[in-house]
Amino acid sequence: MGGCNVVGRVLGSLGQGPEIRTACKAAGFGTEARHRLQPRASSKRSTPLENQPFRGLLQPENLSREQLVDLLRASVVDQKGKPGELTLLSVLPELSQSLGLGERELQVVRASGKETSGLVLLSSCPQTASRLQKFFTYSRRAQKPIATYWAVTDGIPVPSEGKIQAALKRECIDGLDLVVPVKPPSRKDILEGVKRTLSHYRVVATGSGCALVQLQPLTVFPSQLQVHMVLQLCPVLGDHRYSARVSTVLGQRFLLPAESTKPQRQVLDEALLRRLHLTPSQAAQLPLHLHLHCLHLPGARDTPVELLAPLPPYFSRTLQYLGLQQ
Repeated sequence: MGGCNVVGRVLGSLGQGPEIRTACKAAGFGTEARHRLQPRASSKRSTPLENQPFRGLLQPENLSREQLVDLLRASVVDQKGKPGELTLLSVLPELSQSLGLGERELQVVRASGKETSGLVLLSSCPQTASRLQKFFTYSRRAQKPIATYWAVTDGIPVPSEGKIQAALKRECIDGLDLVVPVKPPSRKDILEGVKRTLSHYRVVATGSGCALVQLQPLTVFPSQLQVHMVLQLCPVLGDHRYSARVSTVLGQRFLLPAESTKPQRQVLDEALLRRLHLTPSQAAQLPLHLHLHCLHLPGARDTPVELLAPLPPYFSRTLQYLGLQQ
């Protein structure tokens, strides 16, 4: 990598304080490091621990600018946000200074989505960032997965392993930017922004009507994995944007029309709420259980570099409550 800096870090859906691990084994990516992030005391009133159902989940609106920069040294969020919002991109210059990079500017090479926990890859070297982006593009064209996600789903996918193919497009519905499936896409649809998407999935464990699923997207599209799991009638736990498209009548699940189904808080049955130790009001704040766990990067002599992100505390607790063993 020519001595250029690549910073690999993990986040837990807007950064939390779990154990943070960057696993880098090839030259140019540093060494393996483990540490815990302890947020500084805030002058704002904090919620008692017993009233925090999702331990380790921090909200940016509860942080000062200095606290966010401090937090982002170890866990970063891919969130552009609206003008004036306190987000990753708005503090990248200060983060670069905090990391001692001088005049070099950090840029996001790869990151999990806005609501997704997991890895974020930053680079202060444009050449390295360009090389990595070319590697990602080549891998997609060769149908080689470079990213592995963990998801907890409400429902168990059948069959237990396979691929999900769907043509998707972004559409503004009632003022909301949503992703909807298109079938079958015409040539005109493709020209107008419809994209054919593909993900591999594998059920790792099941319990209490839920599943721990390994997901490997082979294409890149906003909300791809969430929409793909909805198409399997197994929405991701904590998906308050697309889960309403799955309805149930007499115990049978079916899809509602995406264009006419507005986003709403995910509704979980009483048995599942009891297993999760949540009230309905707490379930309405349930974080998205979709975690970018692993990235494969090019290494020396064709030996891949593997970056790993541990699960956020709330994700691990859900696995424990549901009896889902990795």
